[in-house]
Amino acid sequence: MPWNREQIAARAAKELKDGFYVNLGIGIPTLVANMLPDGLSIQLHSENGMLGMGPFPYEGEEDADLINAGKETITKVPTTSFFDSALSFGMMRGGHINISILGGLQVSEKGDLANWTIPGKMVKGMGGAMDLVAGVPRIVVVMEHEAKGESRLVKECTLPLTGKQVVDLVITDLAVFEVDPNQTPSLRLIELAPDVTLEEVRQKTAANYVEALS
Repeated sequence: MPWNREQIAARAAKELKDGFYVNLGIGIPTLVANMLPDGLSIQLHSENGMLGMGPFPYEGEEDADLINAGKETITKVPTTSFFDSALSFGMMRGGHINISILGGLQVSEKGDLANWTIPGKMVKGMGGAMDLVAGVPRIVVVMEHEAKGESRLVKECTLPLTGKQVVDLVITDLAVFEVDPNQTPSLRLIELAPDVTLEEVRQKTAANYVEALS
């Protein structure tokens, strides 16, 4: 059975380690805030100027002034700090974030990422995705494997790029792929969602990849 959005986020949370500063993109990545492993000290960063995000609030406890980059209401934790977006982007560009978990529209077999716009659709801006992929050492992309029956893992991205060869790990509702630039093809299938078969992944994946299941 494919993972749902919460299960994708829970799998992404397993990539986090004690002491990490973590940026969460909009969409599925925001769910990671509710899936943090017990016993780890992790600081969640939002590009709109917040470090130390808590989980989503319970209904009726929302504070309209506390929002993440996707304008969803969130909560504070004892270590929360607030600052302007210039400092927030400086943290991203300066290599002060350990890992970023981002949504994706397309990921190529070389690790190229397209995630900020679809031509013809109105967007308010590119946000911080380009700064994140340039300044953060590890990029994890979480997304559904297909969109309208078309694979999001592709040979070459056809949507405007966020960055070239920037993705380290891709988690979809079907499987987990790592990107190894020293291998050809670079995309390596390392894990399947429960009850998902290799044949299903083959049929729904346009990119070239190698099967490297342990």
